[in-house]
Amino acid sequence: DHIGGLPFALKKLNVPVYGTRLTLGLVKPKLREHRILRESDLREVRVGDAVQLGPFRVETVAVCHSIPDAVGLAIQTPVGRVVYTSDFKLDPSPPDGHSTDMERFRRLGDEGVVLLLSDSTNAERAGRSGSERDLHEPFERIFRDAPARIVVANFASNIHRIQHLVRMAVQFERRIAVVGRSLRQNISTSRELGFLQVPDGLIIRLEDSENIAPSRLLLLTAGSQGEPMSALTRFAAQRHPLVNVKTDDWVVISARPIPGNERMVHQTVNNLYRHGARVFYSEVGNVHVTGHAHRDELREMVEAVRPRYFIPVHGEYRQLLQHAEVARAAGVADDRVVVVEDGEAVALDADTIERTEKISTGLVFVDGLGVGDVEQVVLRDRRHLAEDGILVVTLAIDRDTGMLRAGPDVVSRGVIEPELSSHLMAEAKRATSETVARFAETHADSQLLQEAIHDAVSKTVHQQTRRRPMVIPVITEI
Repeated sequence: DHIGGLPFALKKLNVPVYGTRLTLGLVKPKLREHRILRESDLREVRVGDAVQLGPFRVETVAVCHSIPDAVGLAIQTPVGRVVYTSDFKLDPSPPDGHSTDMERFRRLGDEGVVLLLSDSTNAERAGRSGSERDLHEPFERIFRDAPARIVVANFASNIHRIQHLVRMAVQFERRIAVVGRSLRQNISTSRELGFLQVPDGLIIRLEDSENIAPSRLLLLTAGSQGEPMSALTRFAAQRHPLVNVKTDDWVVISARPIPGNERMVHQTVNNLYRHGARVFYSEVGNVHVTGHAHRDELREMVEAVRPRYFIPVHGEYRQLLQHAEVARAAGVADDRVVVVEDGEAVALDADTIERTEKISTGLVFVDGLGVGDVEQVVLRDRRHLAEDGILVVTLAIDRDTGMLRAGPDVVSRGVIEPELSSHLMAEAKRATSETVARFAETHADSQLLQEAIHDAVSKTVHQQTRRRPMVIPVITEI
């Protein structure tokens, strides 16, 4: 997972891309969609492979996560070995039998590790993360008792969870229909590469799902984070073109909301309830197991690798701090634990680690065909328009005298209800006319007049409404 930005990066940086078989399998459709697959240099690596890249030797180490074929990295550098865990957990009984290779991590620790970079997502959570197999009983109860359709929303990359649900569907004789393009693509790729086992005929076209008895149907859908245009969100709001929520549906949101997404997820849950569905989600049922290590597992990793220095990664600042505490408790000296944020560069040698320059970072927005051309000032203007509306003042003035020749006309959108706007528009016109008359005496240039009209109209509107819409004067000289 975390591959959505790759096509945009490759358009800027034409470099080789190394990945395991499933990773590259999931990447290829995205590159094909962006029409850069043919010129992309994709290089497959397997668990345990090592690649020499200039002065760096990069070895892949098996880790267990919610997606199969996941690896961490052991990077031999001129100043020592750096270990990056990637997303990982220590599942005692992984669904595919491939656990995190702690034996290899321990051997790396024996050989010497100068720096460990480790996943901090669940650093606030005590104990251990649990196993995917812990979901068997809750899922079995749902499949046994559901009177009609079962709908399960899941991360599109959680192939282990999808395999679990396929087995449930076979056991309880339900056909599967898939809702959502990304989920369909990931299922297709995983089946093709042998990472997902699905009996022939089990998955049917979504268009044919209405011909199946509700008690014999399982819908798999993306959108577990309440994304506005996702399949589940449209399904819950009765806006999907092919399938929508019905009374007696049992809907399982098999994911925990990512911080910041809680409101969108809860809105989706509310919509499902409004239409008569029964909903199972993280706050009310055991329907999700994380793919990220909890504190005891994080400590076990630090104790296995025994790094000289430690940097927590992949988490919000509070989670990075919690992970730093885990590392100190596991024996890393306090002055050798460094918490850094996005853009903070760190210089490392065999004996020292220190912060250096601050690199400019931030979000790169994709807007239509434009990539990276939407700056903060553009977003600020859009937010202003969304919150306060827009008011456009148009007028024509005499180039020689500066007096009004036509207008002013005022058009507003999103400022005030049309039936209440006539008085406000009249006041805005009056403020404009008075400003033009005052400036005509001084023959000030049009830029100064434009600014004065903006200020006068803004002040008038605020006095009348306590709102500050975007005001745009348009002046034509005749």
